Amino acid sequence: MFKRREKRSSLETLQNIVYPRGGWGRAVSYISHRLQRLPDPPAKIARGIAAGVFASFTPLFGLHFIAAGLFALVIRGNLLAALLSTFVGNPLTFPFIAAISIKTGERILHVDSPVPLSQVFQAFSRASTQLWHNVTSLVTSDVAHWNLLDVFFRGVFLPYLVGGIIPGLLAATLAYLISRPIMAAYQKRRAGKTRLKAKLHAKPDQPLRSD
Repeated sequence: MFKRREKRSSLETLQNIVYPRGGWGRAVSYISHRLQRLPDPPAKIARGIAAGVFASFTPLFGLHFIAAGLFALVIRGNLLAALLSTFVGNPLTFPFIAAISIKTGERILHVDSPVPLSQVFQAFSRASTQLWHNVTSLVTSDVAHWNLLDVFFRGVFLPYLVGGIIPGLLAATLAYLISRPIMAAYQKRRAGKTRLKAKLHAKPDQPLRSD
């Protein structure tokens, strides 16, 4: 009943991920509108936004919603704001986030990743494939292999995880400092409009004056 009449091709699905229907401007406008409509205090919404932004700097692809939710609970931020703010991590920004995080992690850990930056996301795919193969090998006769996972963990995941902390905290702090006054100003303006409407509805009709 709720299925699409015409099934999307793989190319169309990928296109919608890279470039959402209606464009990135419309997507950003929608998220901004949803954030402004949240009923919580500005500080709590801003903490939720910070949690979502910080989660976007982790290498937990596919789990950013869960990570953002957990971070929001820890810092007492708005949960929906945290989930919406993971939009900061998208196909357009992930290459830059990955490059900054991995390079920072290499400096902190004093290691050189054997995986070139241009192959980072391919490494995620290969590691996921081998991990799934190893899981299925528990119930089949296949032999588990760990070579790709070992290279991935030492050369990509660990530097990404460690290196994403500093730029993630900086980006989250900046998001908090920017979003809190914006949310406060919007809620104040909206409250003023609400009070004005209430006064107009509460004001009794003035009798017509006859000269």
